[in-house]
Amino acid sequence: MKKANVILIGFAGTGKSTVGKALSEQLGWQFIDTDQRIEELQGVSITEMFQTMGEQAFRTVESEVIDRTLKVENQVVSTGGGAVLAERNRARMQESGIVINLTATKEIIITRVSKDQSRPLVQGNVEEKVTALMESRKHAYDFADLAIDTSELSVTEIVERIAAVL
Repeated sequence: MKKANVILIGFAGTGKSTVGKALSEQLGWQFIDTDQRIEELQGVSITEMFQTMGEQAFRTVESEVIDRTLKVENQVVSTGGGAVLAERNRARMQESGIVINLTATKEIIITRVSKDQSRPLVQGNVEEKVTALMESRKHAYDFADLAIDTSELSVTEIVERIAAVL
């Protein structure tokens, strides 16, 4: 069954943005990164939003951006790692397209997020933070239509797997 959108969910560092861009090119669809859109609308980085507004205010803005984004079809949408925490977001994603959960091993995630100093996760002890967040979000991504472990796959292989189910 052809879905209106492909929504990529998953923990930070699983490849949502990279895979999303490649998949959107292959499908000829628009690519939307909700974190990037939030930063554009707010005029500040997500790290700054967490520091100045707090996580709850950020999550409210995030839900509004997801709602607006998913009103359009033929998009590949990459969401922030914590976007799935709100029931409202999960329901909107499920009704708006096929939801793909990108996963990776903890070690791979730590390696990937450690390379990007702009991530809120990198502030402080990365291994400790990733371990705690992965544990607290263990079942948060279970609602996805499909899960793909990106640890050992190339971007091309991941895109092929997603395209095969569309």
